[in-house]
Amino acid sequence: MRRFSAVNLLASRFYDKIRDMAESSKDELRIIFRRGGQQKFLREVGGTLPLQEMARICACSPRTMCDWRREKFAMQNECARLLSRRTKIPIPITVSTRDRYAHTRKAGLKGARAVQAKYGRFPVDEVQRKRAWRTWWQSEGKSTANPLLRPRPIRKPSRDSELAEFIGIVMGDGGISDYQVVVTLHDTTDLEYSTFVLRLAEKLFGVRPSVYHHTKYAANSIVISRRELVQFLHRAGLPIGNKVQQQFDIPGWIKKSKKLSVACVRGLVDTDGCVIIHRYRVRGKLYRYKKLSFTSRSLPLQTSVAKILADLGMRARISGYDVRLEGIADMQKYFSLVGTHNPKHLKRYRT
Repeated sequence: MRRFSAVNLLASRFYDKIRDMAESSKDELRIIFRRGGQQKFLREVGGTLPLQEMARICACSPRTMCDWRREKFAMQNECARLLSRRTKIPIPITVSTRDRYAHTRKAGLKGARAVQAKYGRFPVDEVQRKRAWRTWWQSEGKSTANPLLRPRPIRKPSRDSELAEFIGIVMGDGGISDYQVVVTLHDTTDLEYSTFVLRLAEKLFGVRPSVYHHTKYAANSIVISRRELVQFLHRAGLPIGNKVQQQFDIPGWIKKSKKLSVACVRGLVDTDGCVIIHRYRVRGKLYRYKKLSFTSRSLPLQTSVAKILADLGMRARISGYDVRLEGIADMQKYFSLVGTHNPKHLKRYRT
C-alpha cells in the first residue's frame, strides 16, 4: 500500500473536493489559446456576428464576451466550438483545453507545504485553537495596543477631476472591501494603462500600490491595502462589497460638476468600455464604422452615464447592459470632449 505524507494527503483531499465541484458544474473546460489568439479569434467572429448575437449563442452577457475578447479570462471551450461552427471560422490547431480547477492540486500542495514550514505541523484541533484565541482576545488581546493594528495614514486629496477619474476606474474594473482597494486589468492589452493607474493612485494618496499577476486569467491586480483609503473612498460615494447588488451610481458630488462628470465617465469607459468595429453589407458592398460601448449591470449607473454623454451633445443609447455611441459624429465628440487615458482605446479608434 502506498504511503502518503501529511502534506500530500492534505493536498489530495483538497484537490478531490474541488474536483467534485468541477464534475457537478456544466461545461467547466476552458480553451487555452496562445497569447493574443483568443482576441484574434473573437474579433474575426465579430466581423461576421454582432456582439449581442455572439453573447446569445454562448448564453452569456455581452460584458463576458467583451472580457473574453480582451483576454481578461479564458473562454469556455464549448462557446468557442459553437462560434466556430456558426461562422465557419476555424479554431487554431495550437489551442489546448484545461479544466477550470486544474490548478487547485498544485495550489493545495503548495499551501500545505507552507503551513508545515511555518508551524512544523498541521493543527490537530482547530476548534480548540479558535476557542483559546477568543478567550485570549476577550480577556487581553483587544485591550492591548498593537502597532500592527494601527491604521496607516494616507494623503487625502481634494475632490477634483483626478479623484473623480480614479473613482470611475474603481467603479469600472475595481472594487473595495473592508481593507482593500483593487483594480484588475488585462496584463497585455491594458499594460500601459496599468502604469497610468499606478501613478494616479500614488499621486492622489501617497501610497505605492502592490501588483499581483494572475497567470490563469492573464490579469494584473493593482491592490492598496489601507483601511483609511477604504473609508475615504466610501465617504466619497463608493460602495463596499458587491457593487451590482447595491445598484451603485456615480456619486452626487461628481454629477453636480460637468468637469468632474466627464473625468468620471473617462475612468469608467477606459476600464469597462470598448471600441467596436461594426460591419454590414448592403447590396454586396461591405461597410464598417466604429461604435463605443460601455457595459454595466447597474441600471442607475447606465442612466447617469447616458445622461452625461447626452448633456455633452451625444446621442447615447441604452441597449441591454450597454450604453452605446453609434454615430461617427458622436465618436468624434467623445474622443474630443471626454478623451481617454487608455492607449488601446485610442489606438483602436484611430486605426
